[in-house]
Amino acid sequence: MTEAQLIQRLKDGDQSVARTLYDSHVDRIFRLCYRFAGEYDLAQDFTQETFVRAFTKIGMFRGEAAFGTWIAAIATTVSLNELRRIKRFRNRETPLNDELRGGSPSSTIEPDVKEDLYRAIDRLPERSRAVFVLHDVEGYTHEEIGTILGIHPGTSKSQLSRARARLRKALAVHAAEWKS
Repeated sequence: MTEAQLIQRLKDGDQSVARTLYDSHVDRIFRLCYRFAGEYDLAQDFTQETFVRAFTKIGMFRGEAAFGTWIAAIATTVSLNELRRIKRFRNRETPLNDELRGGSPSSTIEPDVKEDLYRAIDRLPERSRAVFVLHDVEGYTHEEIGTILGIHPGTSKSQLSRARARLRKALAVHAAEWKS
C-alpha cells in the first residue's frame, strides 16, 4: 500500500494505518526534535506531540508537499513553541551520540571542537538554527525547508549562508589545529 493510500485511509477514519505511518517517519522526526531540544526526554515528548497533532489534523493534509515534509513542519513548530514555552533554549545536558547523528563520521572530531560546535549552533538565531539543522544536518532541500518554515527557498538559502558564516567565525579558533 502506498503512503498516499495510507493517508487516505487515515483520513477516512481507519486508525489501524496510523502505526504504519508512524513507523516510517518516527526516526527522522525524533532526530529533528532531538536536534532542537538537545535532550532525549524532551525530544520524546516533542515527537509524541508531533504525531498526535499530525494524526488529529490529518484532514488538513492536502498533499501539496510530501507527508514527511508536512510532518517535519509540525515537528519544527512543536519543538520551537515548546522550547519557547518552557524557556529552555538549547541547554544540552547530554551529548548527541552517533546513532542520533545518523552515523555521521563526527567521531573523528576532537571533543573540544564538538563542544564548541554545539555551543556555536546553540547561539545561532532561532530561524538560522532551524534552517541549518534542517538543511545541513537532516538533509532537507531549500524548497522543503521553505514549506516547513513558511519562508521562500531564497530566504532559506540566505539564512543558511548566514548560519554557516557565524559557525565559521565561532570555530575560527580551531583553524590553526586543522591546518597542521
